[in-house]
Amino acid sequence: MMDRRNVLKMAGGFVIGLHASDPLAPVLSWDFEAGSLVKVETIGTDRFRCHVKGQTDQDGRNRQASWYYFRVDGAKGRTLTFEMVDLAGEYNYRPNSGSITRGTLPFFSIDRRTWIPIDKGEYDERGPSLRYQVRVPSSRIWIAHVPPYTTADFRKFSGELARSRSAGIETIGRSVEGRTIPLITITDQSAPSQNKKVIWLMFRQHAWEAGSSWTGEGLMRFAVSDDPRAQEIRRAAVLKILPLNDPDGVANGTVRFNRYGYDLNRNWDVVEPEKMPEITAERQAIVSWVNAGHPVDFFLTLHNDEDNEYLAGPPDSQWLPLLHRVWNAWAAGTTVAPTEDARLTEATTTEGKPGRMNVVQGLSRDLRLPAFEIEMRITKHPKLGHRPNVEDRLLAGKELLLAIWKGL
Repeated sequence: MMDRRNVLKMAGGFVIGLHASDPLAPVLSWDFEAGSLVKVETIGTDRFRCHVKGQTDQDGRNRQASWYYFRVDGAKGRTLTFEMVDLAGEYNYRPNSGSITRGTLPFFSIDRRTWIPIDKGEYDERGPSLRYQVRVPSSRIWIAHVPPYTTADFRKFSGELARSRSAGIETIGRSVEGRTIPLITITDQSAPSQNKKVIWLMFRQHAWEAGSSWTGEGLMRFAVSDDPRAQEIRRAAVLKILPLNDPDGVANGTVRFNRYGYDLNRNWDVVEPEKMPEITAERQAIVSWVNAGHPVDFFLTLHNDEDNEYLAGPPDSQWLPLLHRVWNAWAAGTTVAPTEDARLTEATTTEGKPGRMNVVQGLSRDLRLPAFEIEMRITKHPKLGHRPNVEDRLLAGKELLLAIWKGL
């Protein structure tokens, strides 16, 4: 526990002592990996207004405020009320009321392993703002928009993965801040490589979409397991996996843009190695694979959305049968409930403006690949009966790989 007498002296806006005259007042902080708020106001006894930091792009546009993560100390046994504000934003240059809504109440944890959903709250469209209460069960708790998946989580998992004979991990580049961009290969090295199917997968292009990383971990855990179905896939396929495509954003608790403000699931139609080293490294890995004469039978980037769950393919109708086979196979499982039919995507997200192609659109244009994008919802799931948690995401990864394999 921190020394509460000194907490107000800490600089940088990361740790805030509230009710300075009350030595027993709760302390809110976000000075840890992926932590994010901009400031907190006291609006009454055990009532706090939390300003969501958000993030804008390189032009100061397309503000997204879909991530917050903070810690509360010294409130055991008390009921605290939090109001999340500064939620409004813009998406593809269209203003909106933001991504934090009445359906996106947060999760809390006492150990950062088990995350418990907060099920009751009030949403005010005029702000907009989201208000909820937490009965604090411990001297320290964490609260987050969705269950976080940090670079520390990935390092722990990749250490386990490295012990598998079926997995290899390499560094293909570095982010703006110098963090590694990893590429994981999973296959049965003892099986002949000739005629193996090749599946490329991307996770966590956007930092706030922690559910993408949990799903990716679930897929990889299954892929290296002793399950006979996983063994069959390893014998007959090569998995090339880009698991953490925005490590700076994940570490810094940002949303969807890199340090220079570039959206890492746009800008696949431009080349800016200095401003976008993440995209540069990822594109080069894929291009080098293709130029070496290797096939790509299926490419997928997986994302999170507030309410929608769908699969979009490239702007090329030849891939429609494959798109429908994979989507129908996954939708038949327990973790996906489509909100719309699988469909082809447009050629770009913003016609006439450079830097607006996502990875699917860019790879389709440049390499004619069967590239697809999946969005998975974070709100209450009709099949699960609750908002998806860590265990649901891990299972979704297993079901996703089985669906891809069935579709191929």
